[in-house]
Amino acid sequence: MRATFLATIALSNILPATMAFAGDQDFTLLNKTGYEIEKVYVSAVNAKSWEEDILGKETLDDGQSVNISFKRNESACRWDLMVVYTDGDKATWTNLNLCRISKVTLFWDRKNEVTRATLE
Repeated sequence: MRATFLATIALSNILPATMAFAGDQDFTLLNKTGYEIEKVYVSAVNAKSWEEDILGKETLDDGQSVNISFKRNESACRWDLMVVYTDGDKATWTNLNLCRISKVTLFWDRKNEVTRATLE
């Protein structure tokens, strides 16, 4: 299944209103890690590949957010998320129910050296 979504980058204090043709899986990804994120992938659970980087040529600086919008006809609720930092380190979350999540905020846990996420 090919992922059907759009991404727009916005500063965290300038988040646009929900798009008229948005899907139930739309969410905002907020980077509070202290580091720049180079790539973001969102793929359906059990997909054989990560598809394309939704940021394209952009990056997601610390403190910035990206609104990830799905097409209205997308019905799958379960998705996997992966971010790749500019140094190549990766963090992955699986089986996220995006029909129930509106915001994912990423934090760097220095003590455990891992990226953690809070889901709203």
